[in-house]
Amino acid sequence: MSELLHDIPVRPDCRFFRGDLPCRPNKEHGYMCGDCPVYEPVTKRILLIKLGAIGDVIRTTPLLRRLRQEYPGCYITWLTLTPAILPQREVEEILKFDYASALQLQARQFDIAINLDKEKEACALLLNVQATSKFGYTLRPYDGVPWPINQLADHKYLTGVFDQLSIGNTKPYVQEIFELCGFDFRGEEYVFDTHDDKGYDWSALPPAGAGPRIGLNTGCGDRWTTRLWSTEKWIALITQLQAAGYAPVLLGGEAEAPRNLELQAATGAAYLGTFPLPQFINLMHQMAGIVTQVTMGMHISIALRKPTILMNNIFNPHEFDLYGRGQIVGPNKQCVCFYRGSCRLGTSCMEDLPAEKAFAAVLESVPLV
Repeated sequence: MSELLHDIPVRPDCRFFRGDLPCRPNKEHGYMCGDCPVYEPVTKRILLIKLGAIGDVIRTTPLLRRLRQEYPGCYITWLTLTPAILPQREVEEILKFDYASALQLQARQFDIAINLDKEKEACALLLNVQATSKFGYTLRPYDGVPWPINQLADHKYLTGVFDQLSIGNTKPYVQEIFELCGFDFRGEEYVFDTHDDKGYDWSALPPAGAGPRIGLNTGCGDRWTTRLWSTEKWIALITQLQAAGYAPVLLGGEAEAPRNLELQAATGAAYLGTFPLPQFINLMHQMAGIVTQVTMGMHISIALRKPTILMNNIFNPHEFDLYGRGQIVGPNKQCVCFYRGSCRLGTSCMEDLPAEKAFAAVLESVPLV
């Protein structure tokens, strides 16, 4: 579709057209709309609202594969609190959630709008945005309650508001959000950037001859501290890995740095420090397998298609799809603190997850060559 402005053809329906700045083909090659060889008309405009947390944003990316398949030539706008975690080359427009973004989105028209968050601000945006079809959660204007916009969202909504239904759920998160959008889940993998093109230097890592590198993501954030494993357990696992011929590498952010330094001093395991998120992702990409609790590191590991040994206690294990790579291991006694940040019994049942159990899962998931 071409429009004339002072007799100059302009094609605002092209996926490259910006309107406020020159498009990339114009900047790089001097192309103009009238005779542009890379003109690509948009067939559907899709808004995807998934604000946070980072791990949930990562595990929403399989939707990109299905949306591309169902709507060839679509233009996807993703609104999030963490734009840096998304694969920049795979989403046409990535917006950080703020007043300016919310203002302009409410002035636009979309063919499809999807909101996967029950936060009221996200629900309010779906309520007010103009779209032919809407999926996910909206806001009830009378009482301000987040609410499923149609029956497709009922299942995921109900498991989020009633613990009994969440405990009994047998569907992985990715399957739930696919069904919420009207799709059947076919095992679509995450869409993720390994950042291999950044040229990071990992010469300080154990060399290939030292054995398969096993990343140990030792933290779990500050919200669900019932997931934490004791320093003694980590030392026991590291010692067993080293004795078997693996090369343990300690991973984590600023919060995990003191513990990782302690573990390094006690075991000699490799620890390279903390890094910006893209570099941390690429560091994880150097691993043959990852041991982690339910945390951002778990989502990154799954996205990188690494064998993932997931230590879980307070969450429904059906929620996590490891795509056939790795294992979920839990304590030897039943956890009674479903989605709780502190243990009802005083001592977290993670202390009943022996290091031997995690080691056996590593041995089975990342065989020694």
